[in-house]
Amino acid sequence: MTDSDEDPLADVPDWDDEYVDRVSDRLFHNYDLEQDRRVQGQRFTLYGRLKIKRRKQFIHPALTYGDHETTEHLFVRRVDDVSVADPERLSELSDALADEWIDADEEHFGTEFVFGLVAPEVPADIREYVSDYESRTLLKYGYHGHYTVRLFVVAPEQKASVASPDTDVVRAFRLWDEPETETESAGVFARLRAALSRRS
Repeated sequence: MTDSDEDPLADVPDWDDEYVDRVSDRLFHNYDLEQDRRVQGQRFTLYGRLKIKRRKQFIHPALTYGDHETTEHLFVRRVDDVSVADPERLSELSDALADEWIDADEEHFGTEFVFGLVAPEVPADIREYVSDYESRTLLKYGYHGHYTVRLFVVAPEQKASVASPDTDVVRAFRLWDEPETETESAGVFARLRAALSRRS
């Protein structure tokens, strides 16, 4: 029996940041996690990658059609303070990553870039900007799928958060909303992902 068989957290990186480390314990069920990921010259405390496969069945499970895959990239950074300029820069970064990371062809269905900032507080202007933020870009008029950008900001010391619409992962960062059961903790995304297979 390997260490990972004995301890499901054995393969999860350890963060010096206690808050981020606790969040990672919630995320590892669904995401491949990395520490200190650098992209386009920017450093992120935590990076996560989630692949979701959708499959439609016809009469029998062996007869499938309309298979497609969505990939979510999660980037999280701890900051000393936050202003509207920060999520604006992250939005610009998503466009650069889309050009570099997405193979835009008929096989591509969707990619999500989710950026999170861990800050001391959530200012009013940030709350307004992030809560209203929605970005979805069609690739070749949708023939090559699309990519979506989502944002969230959490202030764990203040027990405050704000997120773009449908940014489900923010629930994992709300440690002050402790789930009542282990099943609920492991299934943060269960309601949305119920019909989807696990990552490959």
